[in-house]
Amino acid sequence: MKKGLIVIIAIAAVLAIIGFAVGPKFYNTAITLQEDATSQWANVESSYQRRADLIPNIVNTAKGYAEFEQSTLIKVTEARSKATSIQIDPSNITPAQLQQFQQAQQGLTSALSRLLAVFERYPDLKANENFKELINELERTENRINVERNRFNESVKPFNKHLKVFPNNLVNKFIGKFSEMEYFEADEGTDAAPEVEFDFSN
Repeated sequence: MKKGLIVIIAIAAVLAIIGFAVGPKFYNTAITLQEDATSQWANVESSYQRRADLIPNIVNTAKGYAEFEQSTLIKVTEARSKATSIQIDPSNITPAQLQQFQQAQQGLTSALSRLLAVFERYPDLKANENFKELINELERTENRINVERNRFNESVKPFNKHLKVFPNNLVNKFIGKFSEMEYFEADEGTDAAPEVEFDFSN
């Protein structure tokens, strides 16, 4: 009984020493890395918002052409509304939240792809200078989204690694302050931006 008590006290003492020796450095580094990842998530959201802000202008331009499919425009508008309604706190993000966010954004990507395919049948609309610039801006924005998502994953990796390595994992378990952040994983077939390049020479 006495031996067991001594072992428990010894283990507690070792953990306390590790905590005092490693704790402050672990905590400060974790906060810094978490803040880096959180800031990068803000860039991801900003890129998606930039895309969302372009859509009303694209839709309004298309509305100027009487024969243009209204149902297609409605689907894009609805998908945009759903995508912009989901707000995430990256420091407390769960797999379910990230999946919901990705599904909403993928829904908008799919709606945009259908819309852009329809545009091909309207040479007068393709010839519209404002439309050309909007499509070019959309293409640049889609590329920016991919870049920012990759940067977010790159910023999450050192934070998660910091939590896992010894003795940080013991300190974090004792503190109970930090949880690993989720990576942004593209769904199958969605790792590339939608095709938004058109031949405007016709």
